[in-house]
Amino acid sequence: MAPVVLPHDVTGSGPHHVIVLHGWFGDRTSFRKVRPYLNGDAFSYAFPDYRGYGEARDLTGDYSLAEISGDVIALADKLGWETFSLVGHSMGGTAMQRVMVDAPGRVRRLVGVSPVPASGVPFDEQSWALFSGAAEEPGNRRAIIDLTTGNRLPGAWLDEMVAGSLANATVTAFRAYLDAWAKTDFHDEVTGSATPVLVIAGEHDPALSADVMRGTWLQWYTDAELLTFADAGHYATDETPLALVSAIERFLAA
Repeated sequence: MAPVVLPHDVTGSGPHHVIVLHGWFGDRTSFRKVRPYLNGDAFSYAFPDYRGYGEARDLTGDYSLAEISGDVIALADKLGWETFSLVGHSMGGTAMQRVMVDAPGRVRRLVGVSPVPASGVPFDEQSWALFSGAAEEPGNRRAIIDLTTGNRLPGAWLDEMVAGSLANATVTAFRAYLDAWAKTDFHDEVTGSATPVLVIAGEHDPALSADVMRGTWLQWYTDAELLTFADAGHYATDETPLALVSAIERFLAA
């Protein structure tokens, strides 16, 4: 399908343009806890919803990384942003790399927050059953969120996260994007890239840990640095929003 301009919000009016890409369980409202603290004088941030999510729930497609990339580039064009940086959480971390590859020379910097590598994610049979079943089973979603935050956060927060994911994405899109981020391997296309990268891992995230980042992102990018947040799991956007804003904006401003 042809690219479309995704539903989005823009925060700030600064000269450094940044597009922020959400993860598998969220939509653009996933960043609600960080947005009040962003520096709108230095940066302009755009927050889109992918097809099948948020205000784009009724927008159909093939729900692939290439499709997200085309839609994000169309958004940048609509906004008049010739160059821009990208922030991606989880699935958004691999999607932003696809944008970088598909828009050569336009991406200034990348920030991955518990980001999926460009190689995808290997699953054993039991883990795949848990994740693939999450489209239909809210209990699977809750177990995944609990697992990837170290089994340490309040049940009420887990329930809130599950309810948000159920409300903000279609089952069809949610299931299809799993294949997109888990099974798409294009790491050969990013290997050797000189685009500056900041990778943020949560100490309590066993799935996309600092060790995973060292074995993937830090191997493939020539200018990459890793931060580990001691008080976060997979959802630094919720768990440590102030530290996250500080880390992102220090890196983008460098």
